[in-house]
Amino acid sequence: MENGGLAVYFGENLAQILSQKIKAVYPKFDAQSYCYQIVKSTPNFGYSQRILAHANALNELLPPDFKRMAEILVAILGEENPNETGMFKHFYWTLPLAKYVEIYGLDDFETSMSAIEEITKRGTGEYAVRAFIKKYPQDSLKTMTQWARSSNFHLRRLASEGLRPKLPWASKLELFISDPSPVFAVLEILKEDEVRFVQRSVANNVADYLKVNFAATKELLVRWQSSPNKNTQQIIRHATRKIKI
Repeated sequence: MENGGLAVYFGENLAQILSQKIKAVYPKFDAQSYCYQIVKSTPNFGYSQRILAHANALNELLPPDFKRMAEILVAILGEENPNETGMFKHFYWTLPLAKYVEIYGLDDFETSMSAIEEITKRGTGEYAVRAFIKKYPQDSLKTMTQWARSSNFHLRRLASEGLRPKLPWASKLELFISDPSPVFAVLEILKEDEVRFVQRSVANNVADYLKVNFAATKELLVRWQSSPNKNTQQIIRHATRKIKI
């Protein structure tokens, strides 16, 4: 089974959790049909297939208007996550919501990016946002530049994590490999970030680019190496821990 033990969290139990949350803000929601669809379709599914099944079932049972659907999903998110940890442990239930936006919101950039922003403050939109980067590269870069300057560290991390060319469990983002300067411009904003959660993402992004465009990334690191900032130096150490520059 793909990603082994994770799949167990995305079956009927999650359908019941999401049903309860949705009915609280949208009483018309057919929780029985939702749970039935998940029970029927997911027993032999792996982790990612189950998340997709939830997203598809939500699409069938919630209002067809995407803006209204996104409004309902954002309304169930609850309090923001104040911690650097817990996005998968405590907010795993948001993953189908992000998948829904990724698949069914692709023609509504503004609504979708706003929803991804809110989801990321609890769970993560690092996978969902990549579909929008591919379809709307310039608009996405503009939004992610704004996120990089946000006071919310989850959004600052997303600005980096979503732009990683080799993000684990995600398709390769090849758009900027030959010319990573648009991505590096975002990382420049983040290179002195005080939050370790953000630092690790920036370092992992740089480490990815060392594998796919070594020359351009080496130039970036040479510039950064002259910085006296301790956070920048920490990022460099983590990014280069497995490779000699």
